[in-house]
Amino acid sequence: MRRRPLPTEEEARQILAQRKTRPPMRPPPRAGRQLAPFIKKLDEQFGRGASALEARWVEIVGDRLARVCRPMKLVKGRGNAGGVLELRVVGPAALLVQHQTQDIVDRVNLFLGSKAVEKLRISQGPIKPLPHSSAAPKSPKRPPLPPMPPAAEAELSQQLEQVPDALKSALMKLGRAAMARTAEQGDDPYR
Repeated sequence: MRRRPLPTEEEARQILAQRKTRPPMRPPPRAGRQLAPFIKKLDEQFGRGASALEARWVEIVGDRLARVCRPMKLVKGRGNAGGVLELRVVGPAALLVQHQTQDIVDRVNLFLGSKAVEKLRISQGPIKPLPHSSAAPKSPKRPPLPPMPPAAEAELSQQLEQVPDALKSALMKLGRAAMARTAEQGDDPYR
């Protein structure tokens, strides 16, 4: 059997110009758009989960408890029964959280709705630190101390002559601060 020779370049162009090509396929629809109604239906059926709690955890339980525990999982009860909220707690704070179980359940139910949670399940382990935005505010810087009179400075340094050099600078700083504090409170600032 004899093979047919390949077409030349010009013949190939003519063949391709006569044939119709298929239009490109449309891209598939985005998954989020298709899943949105399904997720909305599930949210109505089962309510919000632990992720909704975690975003507002500091507001729900307070700063003190939020530093030592995080919501991990919310298991819904069957029928109309309340669910179980699993908390991850830093080891030593588990007893503190256990004693405040009813307060935590009440606060979570205030956020999620009546009887959404009936019990807490505590598991000990490490937790992620709080975001910086909800961290406790730093104490404001104090204004610099007013200058001491030379006589008071000389008296303080004379009292600290016998102290080793390693402690002398720290004690001088402490003495200046103490004398400045009494100055704010009394008539004679450095006595």
